[in-house]
Order: sequence, then structure tokens, then C-alpha cells
Amino acid sequence: MEKITWIKDLVKSEQQMEESGLIDMSYGYDANRVLAQETLQFLLQLKTEFVDSASAFNELKPSPLGRVKVYGIAKTHADFMLFRNGFKMIFTLKAPGQIGVRFNFIGTNYIPAPGNETQAGNQLMEEQLVEAKWGPFGEVIWTFQGQPIKFEYMVRHYMTLFLRESAK
Repeated sequence: MEKITWIKDLVKSEQQMEESGLIDMSYGYDANRVLAQETLQFLLQLKTEFVDSASAFNELKPSPLGRVKVYGIAKTHADFMLFRNGFKMIFTLKAPGQIGVRFNFIGTNYIPAPGNETQAGNQLMEEQLVEAKWGPFGEVIWTFQGQPIKFEYMVRHYMTLFLRESAK
């Protein structure tokens, strides 16, 4: 049903034009709204894939220690984080067309001193951005550092990185 959303928008725009008698040149296409929807949809799809990957990892792991958990975060209903052994990998909607990925570890005895966060056991990966670019015919193409990405390779990369780092 989600695939006909754009048709519903066209019908609504046409009804508004008929009622107002004014011609709208953009006629049912709001690029900002499309980008916001695509970003939310991409992040939800990422979350689903990471839940599936974490479930598979946990099922195949013989020991209950070091299992991966996936939690939702408060900012949007799509933001989420992977958690294991005190390590977090956080995926957030930064802006329409922009998803941030960051990784950190906060040790158990960590008490932050102002301006001294990196010295007391806090490891932080510089935030990486996955960004959308417009392709032909209004297609949204997801990129990392300007290069188009393949969804399954992105999930595999970040899951592998997270598991490798959180095993220490």
C-alpha cells in the first residue's frame, strides 16, 4: 500500500487545485517530504536488518555471554543502537537524507572530567554519515563518502565492526 502514496498525493493536489481554482506548478511532489520519508524508511529497514543479524548471531552463539541487543532510542521511532559488553553502535536520523553512525564504549568506572572524555576509557568512533543523493526520475540513492552503497554490504560491514570491537 505504501507504493501508492505518491498517487494519493497527486489526487489530493488535484482536488486542492479544483477547489481553489489555482494551478500549482509543483503539483503533488514535495521533494523535502519525499526525502524525509525515504530517510525514515531506510533507517527502519536498517533496524530490521540489524535485528535479524543480531538474532542470527545470538542463536548461533553457544554461550549466552556477549549476546547482541538492539534497542530503540527516543529521538525518532526509527533511531536504534546495538549494545554488547558496554559497547554501543548508534544509528540516528540526523536530517532528511542523512543518517549518522557512531560507535562508543564507556567503561564501568568511567566518571567524566570536563574536557577529558577521551582519556578516561571512552572510545568514540568519529561519526560517519550515510547520505542520500537525488538520482534520475526522483530516485533517492544512498551513499557513503560520495559512493553509492549496497544495503546488505553496509549491514555486514557495521555488524562485523561492532562484533569485532565489542568482543574485546
